[in-house]
Amino acid sequence: MTAAIYPANSSSLYDSIKKEPFKIPEDDGNDLMHTFFNPDREGWLWKQGSSKLSGRYKSWKRRWFILNDNCLYYFEFTTDKEPRGIIPLENVQVRDIADRSKPNCFEIFSPDSDIIKACKTDSEGKVIEGKHTVYRMSAGTAEDRQEWIKCIKASISEHPFYNMLAVRKKKAQHSIRRRNSASAKQSLLSVKL
Repeated sequence: MTAAIYPANSSSLYDSIKKEPFKIPEDDGNDLMHTFFNPDREGWLWKQGSSKLSGRYKSWKRRWFILNDNCLYYFEFTTDKEPRGIIPLENVQVRDIADRSKPNCFEIFSPDSDIIKACKTDSEGKVIEGKHTVYRMSAGTAEDRQEWIKCIKASISEHPFYNMLAVRKKKAQHSIRRRNSASAKQSLLSVKL
């Protein structure tokens, strides 16, 4: 690949990665079972959601979580065959957080305040893209919270390629702004002369 072609390709690849919706893969009944057979961690957590009406009132729902393959899966019941949602642990961080309504909280968040690429099923069973910049959970005990945080941190994957593309995109945008600014100054100078 030549240097002149590479930035354009990497920029379009970056845009494709950012815009492509995350989907639950088709399953014949065996693939997901293997995924959940030997998880890094599993257990009940309370997951904070939001009200569809005002967005102010945040509801808490008890969900069964399975951490495996750099993803956090959550289910309504331990017997469910398919997850209610999937949170890929890519380019995110996890931290303790105080919450007045629930003890032992932690959250998974995007350090850039981007929407976390995730998906869930709606009330009709349709897969929809998540729109969260933060996922907040509450564990039963402080020890349980710390263990979840430790395991999630170990499962988070940082993608140097993704980060490199993000930096290149920002540099390209900065360069375009700088050129536009220089062109505008040149136009002003020519108008004054």
